[in-house]
Amino acid sequence: MTAPATGVVAAFGHVGRMATLAWEVLRNLPRRPFAVREWIQQAWFFASVTILPTAMVAIPFGAVIAMQLGSLTQQIGAQSFTGAASALAILQQASPLITALLVAGAGGSAVCADIGARTIREEIDALEVLGVSPIHRLIVPRVCGAVLISLLLNGLVSVVGVLGGYFFNVVLQGGTPGAYLASFNALASLPDIWISELKAAVYGFVAGVVAAYRGLNPSGGPKGVGDAVNQAVVITFLLLFLINLLLTGIYLQLVPPKGL
Repeated sequence: MTAPATGVVAAFGHVGRMATLAWEVLRNLPRRPFAVREWIQQAWFFASVTILPTAMVAIPFGAVIAMQLGSLTQQIGAQSFTGAASALAILQQASPLITALLVAGAGGSAVCADIGARTIREEIDALEVLGVSPIHRLIVPRVCGAVLISLLLNGLVSVVGVLGGYFFNVVLQGGTPGAYLASFNALASLPDIWISELKAAVYGFVAGVVAAYRGLNPSGGPKGVGDAVNQAVVITFLLLFLINLLLTGIYLQLVPPKGL
């Protein structure tokens, strides 16, 4: 078998094992006793390393979207729709992606390093010898923590991004507050919030599973753990953009746009 063919087979093997790990996480989720203390600690850790960077990224991101769309709507004579366009772009697309990228980059890399260090120290094997499932004891609380914080941060980014877009559009571009808010109320709908939260939950789950998988399968030694962390971040980013494309396409087909 040639080297490219071997690489493709290995890639599909990794995808299959990651899917198997995701199924194992879901299967162990209702299992008792649930590690509540570990879940809270991991959720707090995710929040502590991501909340400030997420808020700081959301402000300029919302401003850029508002200014770009404000300039575009000004050229075509549709300034009254600036609020709706920018707010919907932040709510449906930017907010879940910003949340997921920071959760995967900051929290997921730390989870991968922690699980990888436990793996090379043979702590994972020791748990299995003792009859303790490492997935139930270690992986499930971390994945649940990533999902919870992704949902909460998604709301934070949505609020901060919309407020930042409002400020830059109204203050810097001379837009009217009434038109900004009225257009958003006219075009936005409740499913826009649901799809945003669904995306955040799926992204958090994927980030947690990929980080755990690479941590459980380092190539060997401390250098292997470092390589696994880098690979986990890259793989998560690629999967997130692919999943975003699929979810957005399905949402636009199932939920009709709200008319004026």
